[in-house]
Amino acid sequence: MKKISPWTWVPTLYFAEGLPYVAVMTLSLVMYKRMGVSNAEVALYTSWLNLPWIIKPLWSPFVDLLKTKRWWIVNMQLMLGAGLAGIAFTVPADAFFQLTLAVFWLVAFSSATHDIAADGFYMLGLTPHQQALFVGIRSTFYRFSTIAGQGLLIMLAGWLEETTGRISYAWSITFFILAGTVLGLWLYHSLLLPRPSADRSSGRIQAGSILQGFAQTVVSFFRKKQAAAAILFMLLYRLPEAQLAKMSIPFLLDPADEGGLGMTTAQIGFSQGTLGIIGLTLGGILGGIATARHGLRRWLWPMVWAISLPDIVYVYMSYALPSNLWTINACIFIEQFGYGFGFTAYMLYLIYFSKGNRQTSHYAICTAFMALGMMLPGMIAGWMQELLGYRLFFVWIMVCTLATFGVTALLKIDLEFGKKQ
Repeated sequence: MKKISPWTWVPTLYFAEGLPYVAVMTLSLVMYKRMGVSNAEVALYTSWLNLPWIIKPLWSPFVDLLKTKRWWIVNMQLMLGAGLAGIAFTVPADAFFQLTLAVFWLVAFSSATHDIAADGFYMLGLTPHQQALFVGIRSTFYRFSTIAGQGLLIMLAGWLEETTGRISYAWSITFFILAGTVLGLWLYHSLLLPRPSADRSSGRIQAGSILQGFAQTVVSFFRKKQAAAAILFMLLYRLPEAQLAKMSIPFLLDPADEGGLGMTTAQIGFSQGTLGIIGLTLGGILGGIATARHGLRRWLWPMVWAISLPDIVYVYMSYALPSNLWTINACIFIEQFGYGFGFTAYMLYLIYFSKGNRQTSHYAICTAFMALGMMLPGMIAGWMQELLGYRLFFVWIMVCTLATFGVTALLKIDLEFGKKQ
């Protein structure tokens, strides 16, 4: 068989992995807000969409059991393209909220399944050396998909809103374009995704043995040292951000008489989806360099301050209500840069806690707790905001940073972990 260069499929595979996730987590939030759905409903129902990523360890063994990783990737991309087109068709309907939400659930489950298959295929299709070489490439193209979704597509939707005067039409066209992009990637991968010999179905393994192995994995996870402290850390370290993530965009969109900044959809796309993602990426890169040089324990508390203190820019904006876009953009950049830097500690601790036997499976359980830690606080964020108003809500966010500091104080980390040996 002719060898296929990883450059032909690793970047596109992880670009394809990021697009549906952005659609479910961010585009849905902006679209529903622009379509007049209340903050409480937006936060509650879009938070529930985290569920497939929380429970994906439950069906990940069956992705190994049935068919090949390549089969799952190609078929999930086809389903994702069809699902995103379904959203585009149902946005103009009278019952758009119920209909699009149902399709978003389909997209979310398909996207979570695609993640399982893509990550497994990456390890099967590359040698260990290539895996190390391309880990930065896959992360970069995943970030590109975030900029394309949160930035360019939201800016496009905003431009269409302004030029057509029809919000539902604007978002329908936006999702048609996104669906076309994903279907184009499906066609590309159908033809050019390699067929590694290691990518085989394990059909001879009984489903019962898979479930038994999963049960043993879960039991061993909860028996690890410091399991209780680790789970509290996974659930509460991002307690402020979980709520802020759901209400930052509504705050930026709502008019001044409702306590918001009155930004347009296109301005949101540039501020949050472009400058914000750049700040997030730079913060993450700097965090990785810092921990690689001195270890996680050395930088743990600076990262806690970095992920917590910049949230205060939203307190400032809610009281000052700045109209200058440079000021708003600077505030968003600072908050996202701090989040990117502080989030490094979180991800490294998940790797640290997963060390040992069944490391891959334990890490999957950690990411499930990570998603749960974002879903539960996000569900009540809209209700809290409507109860308190934006100003007191952002003050409440700062109070929640105490939980971040509290759960971090429970951790015990080896001095050398993360440091270059």
